[in-house]
Amino acid sequence: MENETIQFDNPSELREIYAHDEKNLILIEKAFDVKLTARSNFVKVSGTLEGLKNTKKLFINLTNSAREGEVIRSEDIKFALSVIVSKDQNLKEIFATKIEVPSRRKYVRPKTYVQKQYIDSVLKDDLVFCIGPAGTGKTYLAMAMAVSALSKNEVSRIILTRPAVEAGENLGFLPGDVYEKVSPYLRPLYDALYDMMEIDRIQKCLERGIIEVAPLAFMRGRTLNDSFVILDEAQNSTREQMKMFLTRLGFDSKAVITGDITQVDLSTDKMSGLIHVQDILKSIEGISFVYFSDEDVVRHELVQKVIKAYLNSESKNKAENSK
Repeated sequence: MENETIQFDNPSELREIYAHDEKNLILIEKAFDVKLTARSNFVKVSGTLEGLKNTKKLFINLTNSAREGEVIRSEDIKFALSVIVSKDQNLKEIFATKIEVPSRRKYVRPKTYVQKQYIDSVLKDDLVFCIGPAGTGKTYLAMAMAVSALSKNEVSRIILTRPAVEAGENLGFLPGDVYEKVSPYLRPLYDALYDMMEIDRIQKCLERGIIEVAPLAFMRGRTLNDSFVILDEAQNSTREQMKMFLTRLGFDSKAVITGDITQVDLSTDKMSGLIHVQDILKSIEGISFVYFSDEDVVRHELVQKVIKAYLNSESKNKAENSK
């Protein structure tokens, strides 16, 4: 049995590292087969040499993130544990990846290895498709990269768009002008935006057209130069709309298209443009496709379980129907 003591700057920093929840210390003990004793500004670790090594690696990476302004959450600790235990991924490399945003949180970091691949793809290619279930950070990370590019003057504007398709409900008549009518469809984009920038700056950018939020139909006939363009909920675009959108991209622009092909709200007689485009563009250089799975869900842990349950049910139904 080996022992080692890991020091922190102060008791507050230590509590931040384990997300102010002692249950996370128990998770670390079980994952690395060690015994942790947290006191004041230090943690005493007892266990095998490998257990001590892994625990120290975990705390070093979490500490570096916290000192750079990242708020450590229980989900971050669980992800870091899974990476170290699997030994298939480089935790330091993932934690070193960060998107600088002009808000109090300072940085947005990937929470899973595929999220890091997503960020790398957007930095490398001008056209990126991100496909996966809800809660995997598709829209959030795209928004972070768009805001970061704008703040660094890499683009002169951000264009955010979505198909205005009702999710299995008939909303009926909506009051107001055209922008007020489509606002409910675009609310998730605003939510992500408000987490990246100060409200006053967002309002100024919206008023000056530096940030534009509009339904997909409004993109027809336009050429989007020097822009970071995000098409969200792209599974609800038709084949014609997808083609229209992709041909809007102008010089010095970048586009990210996100969607979940398991949640298509189009009528049954229309094929999703996001499903259709995969076979057409997958072999073109300069275009990336990134795929998330239920393992990449970074919302409440029950969301991951719900997605797995639906996938299992769908697989079972397909197997029964094929008999």
